[in-house]
Amino acid sequence: MGQTVFIPKEIDPVEGRVGGSPDTVKRLVGFGFDVIVEAGAGTLSRITDADYAAAGAKIGKAGDAAKADVVLKVRRPGEAEVKGYKQGAAVLATMDPYGNDAAVAAMAKAGVTAFAMEFMPRITRAQVMDVLSSQANLAGYQAVIDGASEYDRALPMMMTAAGTVPAAKVFVMGVGVAGLQAIATARRMGAIVTATDVRPAVKEQVASLGAKFIAVEDEEFKQAETAGGYAKEMSKEYQAKQAALTAEHIAKQDIVITTALIPGRPAPKLVSAKMVASMKPGSVLVDLAVERGGNVEGAVPGKVVSTDNGVKIVGHLNVPGRVAASASLLYAKNLFAFLETLIDKGAKQIAINRDDELVKATMLTDGGKVVHPNFANAAAAATPKPAVVATDGDAAAKPAAKKAAAKSDKPAAAKKPAAAKKPAKSISGGDA
Repeated sequence: MGQTVFIPKEIDPVEGRVGGSPDTVKRLVGFGFDVIVEAGAGTLSRITDADYAAAGAKIGKAGDAAKADVVLKVRRPGEAEVKGYKQGAAVLATMDPYGNDAAVAAMAKAGVTAFAMEFMPRITRAQVMDVLSSQANLAGYQAVIDGASEYDRALPMMMTAAGTVPAAKVFVMGVGVAGLQAIATARRMGAIVTATDVRPAVKEQVASLGAKFIAVEDEEFKQAETAGGYAKEMSKEYQAKQAALTAEHIAKQDIVITTALIPGRPAPKLVSAKMVASMKPGSVLVDLAVERGGNVEGAVPGKVVSTDNGVKIVGHLNVPGRVAASASLLYAKNLFAFLETLIDKGAKQIAINRDDELVKATMLTDGGKVVHPNFANAAAAATPKPAVVATDGDAAAKPAAKKAAAKSDKPAAAKKPAAAKKPAKSISGGDA
């Protein structure tokens, strides 16, 4: 009997994606794994239990996770879920660990080897494993569809006998994978598109898609990109100059799509309430960063807000999940491609090479500890320590006891209780 791969049904009510497709299940079965898919796991992605069964999977229940050597998920498992996993199981998911130290610690405590797929390095070898790109691509597409739906007017210019319908003006803020797809989609739909970003390298990409680039192109702008291709957080001075440039531009737009995110930080505010107030009634803003605090002032996670001046601010959660049937197929391929690098095909079992660059970049917990360098120190500082009680046997209390003894010849029973029982200062990471 081979090792077991488990694909659960996501418990988050806004999550319609799934961590496996019939194609990836078939390939895993071909490698000699027993694959169990929780009943109904793919329903919202238009994948039936019969589809999985035809690919060689067994249809099971949530409790089957207890015997799995590998768990393929979309979102980080909750504490209740991870308690049911087998110790030593490999868990692949988008872990969203920043600001979720307790959840990461819970995975470590459960003894699972957790991999954060969003930490996959952007190198040639790992392109097929890049969940951020595959999902952001669909998010950019869906943002335009959502914006056009709320705009309730035609996007392309239409010349008819009854008159001309002007083309809609779409402004994309943040030209990463999502932004580029938003530009391409809006252009295909006939809109006049402009875009902005703090990274100079994207200027040519924007132009190649037929859009116009808008930015303050000073010296800081020329240095505004990390070695990994991500945007750097800009200075307050640059942000002010960029805001002044875009404020006038936004007032003339019909649809604004914001996509700016900085890994591990709250989303930067790009559109102020004053800018929103300057827009025409019927205009639409789509905030793809709403789950991280939002780029648009006034955006509300999970809601479409109408302002006093008739502008709509769209704050849908889990935008890739709004096209789950497409997103799951891509995501499942991302997971499979990475999992394949962890498989000893001769032995037909998982054999994790902890020296592999992909493993080092993505491994979050292992062997009961938080091992990723970005989180290991925080986890150690957050680990509860026994309270320091000032008894004669405590090293922290000895100096105080000696000092008290030197000042008085009274018997120990007559010493002031406050001096003897006063707790020593905490030495946790929370102290200055």
